[in-house]
Formats: sequence, C-alpha cells, structure tokens
Amino acid sequence: MNLLDGKQTSIAIKERIANEVRGYTAKGLRPPHLAAILVGDDGASQTYVANKEKSSHEVGFTSSVYRYSANTSEEELLKAISFLNEDDDIDGFIVQLPLPKQINEQRVINSISPEKDVDGFTPINIGRMVLGEDAFIPATPMGICSLLEHYNIETEGKHCVVLGRSNIVGTPVANLLSRNRKGANCTVTLCHSRTKNLAEITRQADILVVAIGKPEFVTAEMVKEGAVLVDVGIHRVPDETKKSGYRIIGDVKHSEVDAKCEWATPVPGGVGPLTIVSLLQNTLKSYRRRFGL
Repeated sequence: MNLLDGKQTSIAIKERIANEVRGYTAKGLRPPHLAAILVGDDGASQTYVANKEKSSHEVGFTSSVYRYSANTSEEELLKAISFLNEDDDIDGFIVQLPLPKQINEQRVINSISPEKDVDGFTPINIGRMVLGEDAFIPATPMGICSLLEHYNIETEGKHCVVLGRSNIVGTPVANLLSRNRKGANCTVTLCHSRTKNLAEITRQADILVVAIGKPEFVTAEMVKEGAVLVDVGIHRVPDETKKSGYRIIGDVKHSEVDAKCEWATPVPGGVGPLTIVSLLQNTLKSYRRRFGL
C-alpha cells in the first residue's frame, strides 16, 4: 500500500503559497488576510481554528479570530458577519461550524459575501461550482482533489464511489470528480445511508471516498483489490494506552482494509491538513481578485 500523505502534500502547497506571498509583499502590497469567527468553546473547533492561524502565519498571511460566547444571539453574529463583509482589509473569512442551537446555520452561511466565502458554502459558490464556473470550492473536497492530483492518481474513466452525501464533503466532491477537467472525468456513484446493497457498489470502486461519519464503517469486504482509498472521517475514541486518553480513527477500518489498497490516506494526516491548505488557496485567490493580480 502506498500512502496518500496529506502532511507532505500540504507542506509542498504551502511552500508555493508562501513564495507567491513574498513576491507580493516585496512589491509593497499588504499580505492576504484570512479571518475566522468562532462561537462557543467546542474543543474540535478551537483546535481547527488554532491550526488555521498557525498555517496562515507559516505562509505569510495575516490571521484574525473573532471569538464569541456560546450564548451569542443570531442577530449579534449576523452583525459581525456584515462587518467582515465590508472590511476591505479582509480577503476571506469562515464561520466555524457547528454553531450553538439558537443560531440558524444556513441563515448565517447565506449572509456571508460570496466574494469572501473561502469555505465555499454559500449557495452562489455552490451553484457556480455545479455549473463549472469560477468559484470558491469547499475546502475538504478541494483538498481531496489536490491530494489525488499531487500523487498523479489516474482519475479519467475510473469508477469513483463516494460514500456520504453531505453538502460539505460528499455531494461537492462527487460533482468535482465528475467534471470534464484534468484530475477528474470519473464516473461517480454517490451512496448514502439509504443505499441498498452498499458493499456490492463500493467493491466496484477504483477510487473510494468515504465521508459517512461512522467510525470504522468500511471493512475489507467492502473494498476491491488495488483500490485508491480516501478516508475523510475523523473520530476520537477512548484509549487508555495513550497519554491523551484517546486515539484518532477514521470511517475506514484501516487495520484490515489498507492491505487491499494500492493507495490510501492515513488518519490522521490524510485529508485533514489539506482542508486548511484549501482555505489558504481560496483566500489567496480572493486576494488576487481584489488586487487584480
């Protein structure tokens, strides 16, 4: 089995971004600015935003985080988004999900300016992506495509099975891999919780993208020999042998599946690092637009 190493891929992409940013700042331009809104104290969200800040600084970006308490009202959050939409010093921003129950997530997403929506979640960017127009692509699907391209995985004419139909991962990655472009041109089957004879379908996959959100859901009998496997899942499970008290696993039972695969992502260290890199790439794209570069 060969490793689809997200950490090494992200390092290579970040080096390219950093070189480009150095060229712009050497000409007297301000650096790109990526911001985040964080509501509440969810541990996973805090870790993600901290990693975003770290990666932003590594490539020479300015990074800002706007923190709000868990009891923040929807009205207050919408005002903050309106402020960021109008701030000319900010090229892109994200609202970290999930949000507290008193806040309507879709209403919040819809209020983000499509020109600063570097998460690619607004209906306008999703629509542009589906039509094959220029758009900010959702970060995780974009990262999956970047990973396959980095390792020169042959996609044209291949049968790709996507397991999971979320608007954040499954549906957009199915669309992207079916497009008529380099690094795509797959025949895509999108499966979900209501799919019948699921294992029969996943065994047909040349490329299997798993984003079902269930720990170790995919087992060896669901994967064919020589497949390319991308595991998007990430779960914390108790493990007394670890100093942290837990270990990280994916949606795939890698202990029995990896041996059947030609290529596979590790968990962690697969898709995760490229999600943040995709945010950086989208922010740089917004920056170029704003400065006409």
